[in-house]
Order: sequence, then structure tokens, then C-alpha cells
Amino acid sequence: MDALDDEVESILYVAREISVYKIPHLKANEGHRANDWGDLAKPLWKGRLRIIEKSSGAVLMFEDAQTGELFARAPYDPLKPCVEAVLDSSRYFVIRVEDNGKKAFIGMGFTERTDSFDFNVALQDHTKRSKAALNPPSPSEESPSPHVAVGPKKDYSLKEGQTFSISIPGKTSKPSTGTNLLGSSTQSTGISGGAVPLLPPPPSSARRK
Repeated sequence: MDALDDEVESILYVAREISVYKIPHLKANEGHRANDWGDLAKPLWKGRLRIIEKSSGAVLMFEDAQTGELFARAPYDPLKPCVEAVLDSSRYFVIRVEDNGKKAFIGMGFTERTDSFDFNVALQDHTKRSKAALNPPSPSEESPSPHVAVGPKKDYSLKEGQTFSISIPGKTSKPSTGTNLLGSSTQSTGISGGAVPLLPPPPSSARRK
């Protein structure tokens, strides 16, 4: 079995009815125009269009809507697209089809403008994926991790023999000797043992007679 037959296929787009036209040779320095194709109500062929994507690329398949018989195929290369829009309508395109190395150009038309819009979107999405696969981002271009490293926690608790001073309004006594939270020593006089000075108890609210 051919290795290509083992590839997983993805159907990017399906148009249940498209029209195919025989188109005249393109004039020099001019784009294609659907009005130059003759009577658009009388196409050369009618059928369905499928865009199939494999790991090897995408291909446009023109098939009979009832039997699935292949009418034409057009390999799609994002670098050299086989699809060209006409100048006078958004519903008609020129397609380069291939058959055993031979190439030809046909006209293609959609019945509804929304179908042509979806057709364009499918090709654009395939092109974006193909270019992203050919140019993956380097490690330096990748987004930084949202996680922030957490360092070791600092211990701010008082150790045995450590004290700290409290500034009390109206008091001018110097702080006691001891070690503060950051481990530095301070000098004190008049307070034994480095204890924290306390306020005197409040006077009694009422005296017994």
C-alpha cells in the first residue's frame, strides 16, 4: 500500500455545487475577468468541491456530486497558490489544475457569495498552519513561564534573649540593651534586664467614701 494512503485526511471545506468554465488565454498585463468567460449560466461542468488536507499538503478535488468521480484536482501550495481571484467578482476564481504533470487553467464559480468567503477562509487557515510548521518559534521567542520562583522564607520571630524597643509618646527613656529583630544591639540605662518599659496603671475611676 502506498504510504500516502496511510496519511490522515482532514476535510477543510466542502462546496456542494460549483461551476467550472473554459476560460480564454490571459491577455498581457491584465487580470482574469469572469465576464470574459461567455455565458456564466452555461458552465462546462457542475459538481462539488472538497479541500482535503494531509501532512503532505492540501489539494482541491473537483468531484461528481452523486458518484464522487474525480473531474480534476489542484494541489495547493501556499508558496505558489493555484487559486487566483478574478477582477470583476468575488464569486469566481481561476484554478490551476494538474493531471500527470500536465497543467491547465479553468474558471470556477460559486452560487452564493458566502460559499466563496468560506472557501477563502479555508485556504487562509491552511496557509497559516503551513507557514507556522515551516518556521517554528525559537526557544528565545517563546513566552516566559508564568510561574515565579519563590525564595526561602525569612524568620522574623524573636529568639531567646532578644528584645525590641517601643517608642511611647511623652517618654524620653533610652531603649534597653538587647537585640532587635534584625540582630543589632542597642544601649540602655536605667532599665534593668532590658525589659520593655510599661505605662503606670490608670487611676481608679471612683473612690469609696
